[in-house]
Amino acid sequence: MNIGLYYGSETGNSEMLCEDIAAELGDGFICDIQSLADVEPAALDTGWFYIFVTSTYGNGDLPSTALPFEEALTTGKPDLTGLRFAIFGLGDQVFAETFNHGSKKLMEMLVAQGAQQVGERGLHDASGFEMPEDIALPWVRDIMDLIAADKAA
Repeated sequence: MNIGLYYGSETGNSEMLCEDIAAELGDGFICDIQSLADVEPAALDTGWFYIFVTSTYGNGDLPSTALPFEEALTTGKPDLTGLRFAIFGLGDQVFAETFNHGSKKLMEMLVAQGAQQVGERGLHDASGFEMPEDIALPWVRDIMDLIAADKAA
């Protein structure tokens, strides 16, 4: 299975988490890891599965590396019907009003263009004691189980 692991990050944590997810998935998957700054939404392939990992920046916004992707989604409004994705957010509960709003915003934009979300949005809280991979790796295994169950049905 081909999986796009696309990240939005200010500090590199989302990119590192994508690398951890690719390692967790193992050899049975072809993983393409890219910054959202380098991805054109209209070019996303419905034959692939996408996992988006993004932090939240400022007042609940997407990080700067995700802004070109956000602009292309909102101005170009590409038809993403048939595209399936999962999303994981990195945030900090210290900023309770905007906690993980970057991932929520991206999720809503993708769905608005017709993409189908698989599973629940994964969330990490930097104020907690767990590392992002401690939350994300079990989450991604659950996502893969949902995909396998859907294929079997």
